[in-house]
Amino acid sequence: MVEQAPRLQLEFAGEWFTLDPSRPFVIGREGDLTVDDNQYLHRAFLEVHHRDGLWWLANVGSRLSATVSSAGGAVQSWLSPGARLPIVFSDASIVFTAGPTTYEIGAHIDDASFSLSTEHRRRSSGETTVMPVGLTELQKLLIVALAEPMLRRDGVGVSELPSSAAAAERLGWTMSRFNRKLDNVCDKLDRMGVQGLRGGVGKLASNRRARLVEYAVSSQLVTRADLALLDDAALRETDED
Repeated sequence: MVEQAPRLQLEFAGEWFTLDPSRPFVIGREGDLTVDDNQYLHRAFLEVHHRDGLWWLANVGSRLSATVSSAGGAVQSWLSPGARLPIVFSDASIVFTAGPTTYEIGAHIDDASFSLSTEHRRRSSGETTVMPVGLTELQKLLIVALAEPMLRRDGVGVSELPSSAAAAERLGWTMSRFNRKLDNVCDKLDRMGVQGLRGGVGKLASNRRARLVEYAVSSQLVTRADLALLDDAALRETDED
């Protein structure tokens, strides 16, 4: 007998899936939710199943990680290969990067186990800033330039990230200036504990940019409202180096 389970729905690229608690739901290059024919993506990457009265999200891949955050970014978890966590909020965002492409899947559950506090809803409504202390407006502008395709999408779950050269051109910056500010942003967030932003041997620059966008969008470090920064010519020309 299948235990009673709250209804869980996933949304990807405008398509909705209502999950059956009697069997696992597989997400990847193949499976119940075929995300994309992306060679960097595992055939079976994430698995959602119901057990012990809760819906669980498990990373069944071997290389990629996912970021899972509650609506508004109040709670964020890094789901590494082999790990699993319960889906306990009514609305959550599952974001992951495979190669140069970042994907987002929405999770919506009825009768969720937890809810956001009134105080956090007030904070995430725009009355207070969610930008980390020490992040300058120019550094935030850089993140917006990289995240622009993802922020501009409307019901689309796949976004191609711009190259550093394309983002620098979008801002009217030289490559040396862009790279210097990108290093500064990644260093600051790395010191805050954000994983995947530290460079090194064997770590591609494209993966670092993708992880930066993944974190910034899922945690609402940047939002669609911040796209207006790209039209601020005076800000782009500000010299704070």
